[in-house]
Amino acid sequence: MARPTSRVLTLLELLQSGGIRTVAELADRLGVDGRTVRRYVDHLVDLDIPVEAVRGRYGGYRLAPGYRLPPLMLNDDEALAVLLGLVAGRRTGLLTATETAGETAAAKIRRALPERLARRLDAVMESLAFTAPPGELATPETGVLLAIADAVRHRRPISIRYTTRDGRRSERTLHPYGIVTHTGRWYVTGTDPEIGEDRTFRLDRIADARTLPGSFEPPAGLDPAQRVLSGLARAAYRHEVTLRIHGTVEQIRTRLPASVASVEGPAPAEGTDPHTERWLHVELRAERLDWLPPVLASLDRPFVIERPDELRDLVIALADRLTISARQA
Repeated sequence: MARPTSRVLTLLELLQSGGIRTVAELADRLGVDGRTVRRYVDHLVDLDIPVEAVRGRYGGYRLAPGYRLPPLMLNDDEALAVLLGLVAGRRTGLLTATETAGETAAAKIRRALPERLARRLDAVMESLAFTAPPGELATPETGVLLAIADAVRHRRPISIRYTTRDGRRSERTLHPYGIVTHTGRWYVTGTDPEIGEDRTFRLDRIADARTLPGSFEPPAGLDPAQRVLSGLARAAYRHEVTLRIHGTVEQIRTRLPASVASVEGPAPAEGTDPHTERWLHVELRAERLDWLPPVLASLDRPFVIERPDELRDLVIALADRLTISARQA
């Protein structure tokens, strides 16, 4: 038979799953009567755990927001999910602040687990290996991330202190539309109201963010992730490349994703399958061109290089090397 302490902890776990739990439901799950459920709730309240009663036909008990975080009750699946999430976040750059934040959080969770479960999770972590090296960490300050997220949610303008890639510092005003993570980096995208143009900033280059008076209305149908990808594809680099490729958008995107290149083309004629192959206009920018010929070869679609001539020379050189290698016995 379960002891009262065990049932009180089970009650806390049920309440932490969210929503309102009726007395009848809790009594059934705990195997006790309604009066005992109320006594267990009183035990939780005595521990400063914010349990509140909800009156009415569909009333019962729920956890109310409080100043103190109640003890977390995790089952095996939930504990493994949390620890794996911390490991994945640390490797992909999705954790904020310092690299040690994820490690200390994992250590605290590990200490709170029953020894049986802790040993099993330790076995998973010790046997876990990754095929890819850890990503480059470019983590934003927690205060900056929270301030911008709050501005996005409440549609408030913000002032940011920003440092560009070449070290230039400035103070900007932004109407932030959304926060996006991409390849281990955090971005905020929005509009600069002073010049009326779209802007995307890396959060790790923002030293300070503060909310300004007023509010704004984001454009209808806005997709912050697509906006960031398009902005990255149009970023200033050493080479501007223009191509025409015969195929579909989906075929081209397998090798040239939206963060690398923009793809445009005439709208299909009425009654034509939109997935029909046709000549599409492709633009991209790059610091180096040597990676592009193999990508175009692997795309295996007819293409025309409009500019630069240097890329055409590199493609011809690659074709010559492939021909020589293919003819060798």
